[in-house]
Amino acid sequence: MGIDEVLLIGVVAVIAIVAVHSIAPRVGVAAPLLLVSLGVAVSFIPGFPEIEIESEFILLGIIPPLLYSAAVNLPSTEFRRDFRAISSLSVVLVLLSAVLMGLFFMTVIPGIGFALGAALGAVVSPTDAVAVQIIRKMGVSPRIVTVLEAESMFNDATALVTMRTAVAAAGASMGLAEATWDFASAVVIAVLVGLVTGELNVRLRRWVPGAANSTAISFVAPFAAAVPAELLGASGLVAAVVAGLVTGYRAPLYLRPADRISERANWRTAELLLEGVVFLLLGLELLTLVDDVEETHGSVWKAVGLGLAALALVLLIRIAYVAPLVLAAGRRALRVRARHERVEGLGQEAESHPDPAHREAVARRVEQHSAYADYLENRPLGWREGGVLVWAGMRGAITVAAAQSLPSDTPLRSTMVLIAFVVAVGSLMAQGATLPWVTQRLGIAGESVHDERERAELRDLLAGVADTVLAEIALRGDDGRLYDASVVDAVRRAMAHARAEDEETVHHGEHFYRLRLAIIEAQRARLLEARAVGTFGSEALGDALRILDAEQISLQLRSDHPDGDD
Repeated sequence: MGIDEVLLIGVVAVIAIVAVHSIAPRVGVAAPLLLVSLGVAVSFIPGFPEIEIESEFILLGIIPPLLYSAAVNLPSTEFRRDFRAISSLSVVLVLLSAVLMGLFFMTVIPGIGFALGAALGAVVSPTDAVAVQIIRKMGVSPRIVTVLEAESMFNDATALVTMRTAVAAAGASMGLAEATWDFASAVVIAVLVGLVTGELNVRLRRWVPGAANSTAISFVAPFAAAVPAELLGASGLVAAVVAGLVTGYRAPLYLRPADRISERANWRTAELLLEGVVFLLLGLELLTLVDDVEETHGSVWKAVGLGLAALALVLLIRIAYVAPLVLAAGRRALRVRARHERVEGLGQEAESHPDPAHREAVARRVEQHSAYADYLENRPLGWREGGVLVWAGMRGAITVAAAQSLPSDTPLRSTMVLIAFVVAVGSLMAQGATLPWVTQRLGIAGESVHDERERAELRDLLAGVADTVLAEIALRGDDGRLYDASVVDAVRRAMAHARAEDEETVHHGEHFYRLRLAIIEAQRARLLEARAVGTFGSEALGDALRILDAEQISLQLRSDHPDGDD
């Protein structure tokens, strides 16, 4: 295939991805599901070439930046609060599923053995983040969204490390202790690499001038974490996720507002294209897999049946695991609420303490505990939320990519890859298509994702900050109707405020700019303190921080060009 053909395919793929994302909201179907369907349909076109992508291209070229970007934007407050549930789902459930599915595959596939069965079990165990895109638009609780998103990031890495350990055990006499050590060391090394890379990432970008330069460094950050981890025998995906978490948490402290805004815009574009490529490839590889299985083993339908049975079994395992997890979350909420009264009592006692530092520390602890108790009460994890956690646990591209990374000399490799493909596509189609209906039936669709109470409190907290500049507005809307008079008056007041601020910038010059900047920096510091305590939800806090970034950039532009000169 020549370079011109490759470029043509790339152009067509980008156009298809953009078209599908434009059409998806109108037809009410998630874009990843449409992309998989499109890929499958195109693969059946007569004369269309067989598509077979090296698994390493997906595992090291596409998945790390996707996980890194998701980790950067993961709500840190909710992640800390539900870390127990997230780690349980992304580590313990994956290991349990790998063992149970290994026993199943050992029973139904002659000659596969437990080690290879566990490897295949690990392949079909991790969930995909596509569910997050679906339920976020439906207004499901941010707590559920965060748990699913964080689980899908970490369980990919857990599954790959488990699969590699199981394959190594199948080819050599590796005992349980040695396999456990191999797994633990791979995770620990990856975490350390990710921590170092994430910290270096934000510190280097703080020193480099220019938003474009900063964003360019962010594009290589996931690979700077993943590649060294892989060379050290660890998980590159874990390293990329940890680097993203560190970057997301430290970015407000180190990066400039223009850097953060530029990074968000550019990474959204990268996510759109990378995710689209993954799901298109998932559908395009269907015929290649089918032909390979027919040539090697002669029975495609048996592999399809085993894939459907495996999908049903992993869902049953997930149900059995999530049920006690939900019960434990409910009991923990009751314990926290009961303990809160004692914590408040300690706070009242500390008010008379002579040491101001002690009073401040106790008051901070009371505030943190109160925020945590309110979070558990206002965002419960009950049986309805548990139902969404179960049904939203869809398998996706990482399952197929992990299966394709099996060594070429693995016995029954083509059958194993096809089983993984059936599990992934069957899960995306069956669960993805019905997830909106399930959430509506459970009565949790349409919940407000934005807590207006928190936003009102944040507006009070940020009182005194200049209103966002309105650029230009016409008297008529898109439909030709007149705007309400109150809206026009509000726009005029905002524009007058913007003109007044321009005049103040020209008249007072550097002093005006420095004072306004000091106010914004103080407000940002206060928001970061609130983030550390957990007083507000991550979404409301993130919006407030983004508003401050926009205002600081606007102020900078006014200061650089007070007379409107270019």
